[in-house]
Amino acid sequence: MMKTGALLAAAAALMAGHAAEAAPLQSTTATTTYHRVTADGVGIFYREAGPKDAPTIVLLHGFPSSSREFDTLIPLLAPHYHLIAPDFPGFGQSDAPAPTSYTYTFDQLAKTTGDFLDQLGIDRCTFLLHDYGGPVGFRVMLTRPERVQALIVQNANAYAEGLGAKWTGIAKYWADPKAHPDVVDTFMSWAATEQRHTLGTSHPERYNPDTWTDEFAHLSRPGQREIQGALLYDYRTNVASYPAWQAWLRARKPPTLVAWGRNDPSFIAAGGDAYGRDLPDAEIHQLDAGHFALDEQNDEIARLILEFMSRQRASR
Repeated sequence: MMKTGALLAAAAALMAGHAAEAAPLQSTTATTTYHRVTADGVGIFYREAGPKDAPTIVLLHGFPSSSREFDTLIPLLAPHYHLIAPDFPGFGQSDAPAPTSYTYTFDQLAKTTGDFLDQLGIDRCTFLLHDYGGPVGFRVMLTRPERVQALIVQNANAYAEGLGAKWTGIAKYWADPKAHPDVVDTFMSWAATEQRHTLGTSHPERYNPDTWTDEFAHLSRPGQREIQGALLYDYRTNVASYPAWQAWLRARKPPTLVAWGRNDPSFIAAGGDAYGRDLPDAEIHQLDAGHFALDEQNDEIARLILEFMSRQRASR
């Protein structure tokens, strides 16, 4: 029979082995961290990752999502770049003040986002724009053009030819919102929330249904109909601003990567190609993906971004 001392030694060695196997990995600069600051009087939640002394990419999300939409992209970029991804007021984990105390327009979202970047001391960055991140980002860039190092566009429309068929119905709401409350109901419905991800997809198996389940739960919160209805009505100002944004692109010519989900029925493929008219040197890629192209082509978009950003660093 093994002596007691030998038994204890064997047990200790076994436990040490298990402890070594179970030891947690150390956090790295690629680990996403989560923060809140107050900007423009609103509590803003944001994700951050990557070395703070690396070039910064600011990721601006779309409707009805939040910075969460970049969860799979951020770890692929963070070993090389500093990533900042805020939630707009009324979205995600940021505050959603009542429309009586916060004006839900794209001008105001841009002001809050600009104040947020000032709070963090982001004076130079690349902007990644998706969907609502487009009109917010263009306003931020036009206000402080010296902040812009480069531009990455993922189904963020700035051209009339990029508007899909559904915008004809939305235009009726812009003309007379009280006569067309059904437009907001449809815009915020369960079906529309799911189809923003899945409609026209070639890869349904790549979609996590938790995504639109959570988005619809957020849209169903008290006060969200008023918030999102106000922003949908104000979207008409974005279409009116397209010529000004295009003129800014022609004048400033920021290095630009366009990674467009060509199956998007809302912002159709022509909207991605149109950037080449004002930015002849833009890198434009039409991907087999929908509106939320990261759901289907995350690795490919990460590769395109890393190659694009590497070329920008090499040219400076």
